[in-house]
Amino acid sequence: MQRAIELAREWPHTHPNPRVGTVVTDSSGAVVGEGWHRGPGTDHAEAMALAAAGDAARGGTAYVTLEPCTHHGRTPPCSDALVEAGLATVVVAVIDPDPRVAGSGIAHLRDAGVEVVTGVREDDARALDPAYFHHRETGLPLVTVKWAMTLDGSVAAVDGSSRWITGEEARADAHRLRAKVDGVVIAAGTLREDDPRLDVRIEGYEGPQPRPVIIAGKTPLPSRARIWRGDPFVVSTFNRDVPSGEVIVVEAFGEHPEPVTTCRALADRGLLHLLLEGGPTLTRAWWGANVITDGVVYIGARVGGGTGRSPLAGVFASMSDVTDVEFITTAGVGDDAVITFRKQRS
Repeated sequence: MQRAIELAREWPHTHPNPRVGTVVTDSSGAVVGEGWHRGPGTDHAEAMALAAAGDAARGGTAYVTLEPCTHHGRTPPCSDALVEAGLATVVVAVIDPDPRVAGSGIAHLRDAGVEVVTGVREDDARALDPAYFHHRETGLPLVTVKWAMTLDGSVAAVDGSSRWITGEEARADAHRLRAKVDGVVIAAGTLREDDPRLDVRIEGYEGPQPRPVIIAGKTPLPSRARIWRGDPFVVSTFNRDVPSGEVIVVEAFGEHPEPVTTCRALADRGLLHLLLEGGPTLTRAWWGANVITDGVVYIGARVGGGTGRSPLAGVFASMSDVTDVEFITTAGVGDDAVITFRKQRS
């Protein structure tokens, strides 16, 4: 199973499908096939491993990080393929929470006379793809908030300037964050102030680019911004003309798109892991709506020396307003520091 987990990491960009790895051994226990999923429209991990194993799979064992599917999508059900291959045993790390599966794959295998063992390295298998499990269990994408701030807590000066609070190493690390997600979300104000590209700029990076997402209010969007080259989603409370991309119309929360409805709409379009890059008003709205699940904070080795722009807009009125978080890691990155945290659910 450890090898199957390693295989599942071979290609992390599978959403909206899960990351899955499979190892097939023959009746003597020798490895005869390996596979991993590479995204929608490609062979599932089980099919890839069975194709490599051929007839040697008969009477053998398959180790699968996620319960084999039973539904027809772009590819046939994997549970059928495992039965037809004549396997004696299938070892499953974790049951698939997708309601189209949710135990039916295991039941199908057992009904066909295949021995099924479950719960092997379950925590490790879930950790392969937390966004997939979060979405299938809540209907919402995993939302990671990211900001960079001075040591005294400002993400920008009062005039909006923020280049550069952190050094090159921290900024490169933020690009590695983008490489792990399906979409990068900003507010229209950030688009107008910074004209960001929201892409991954790492030397040698060959993976897909995250989809830019603009959360728009009523103010017109700049027509010549660089973001239009990235075919963005524009989430708005009304239909509007944009130079490129797709407009998603959702219900309003004040003058802006409602956060939960927005997140569901983006997940429906395959963006299961979002990186929220602000600004403060948008971050406050999504924090208050309880759609943010975790975060990454870069702390620059700089002190503003006064009151600038806070990471979250609004007023911190009382300690009764605080939300507890769990620190996951604290580390140095160049001359700066980075903290990753998980928001504790209420």
